[in-house]
Amino acid sequence: MFIDTHTHLFVEEFNEDRNIVIKRAIDAGVEMMLLPNIDVDTVEAMHQLARAFPTNCFPMMGLHPGSVDANWETKLETIRTHLFSGKYVAVGEIGMDLYWDKTHIEAQKKVFRTHIEWAKKLKLPIVIHAREAFQEIFEIVDELNDERLTGVFHCFTGTADDAAKIIGYGGFKLGLGGVLTYKNAKLDESLKNVPLEYIVLETDSPYLPPVPHRGKRNESAYLLHVAEKLAEIYGCSLKQIEEQTTKNAVELFQLGN
Repeated sequence: MFIDTHTHLFVEEFNEDRNIVIKRAIDAGVEMMLLPNIDVDTVEAMHQLARAFPTNCFPMMGLHPGSVDANWETKLETIRTHLFSGKYVAVGEIGMDLYWDKTHIEAQKKVFRTHIEWAKKLKLPIVIHAREAFQEIFEIVDELNDERLTGVFHCFTGTADDAAKIIGYGGFKLGLGGVLTYKNAKLDESLKNVPLEYIVLETDSPYLPPVPHRGKRNESAYLLHVAEKLAEIYGCSLKQIEEQTTKNAVELFQLGN
């Protein structure tokens, strides 16, 4: 069994064929799909999907940094209410994104810190979105990291030094998706000193489709292309990738508990 640790199958891009897409993933061996929340208005669709596929789809709760705007305090209170009253596999998708807009950088930092404190209280891992913001995120994690903090740096695109820093925290994994298959990504260089025990697989559907599906909508079944590329980089069998990354995900997200 493969686990897609990061897929937004509840968004409108899948409204026409969502059940077909999920069946295609399951048929491909991707039997578990973890759903990171985005904003307050995506919560209900995510919950509906998790209810429809209770043994395959598992929700997270958090406010995506791209959704941190002038109304962030009200949004965060709504997220808190859901998080502390529901059952979730992680606090996510959270973090910082300075690619599109730096207007709310201080608010993004506050929201990220708040999510981390909640995760520690609830003993849940965090799922970090880090775009053009590795240093800012590292500063906060450096300050708040302890034995209670675990998680994944989703869509890892950093350097070998960034990978070493993340592994050094003790409780974190690297989430690898379609970018791994892009020629210019050079992620094989970044991973040269990273043991497989620190890697989980993801798609970030409907975004970042792997080769040979670039330019199309991504979906969880395409996780196998990422796994195949990882097997090539590590010089091991697809079966080894499947077994180790699944074990990593089950342990990190406490799946089956």
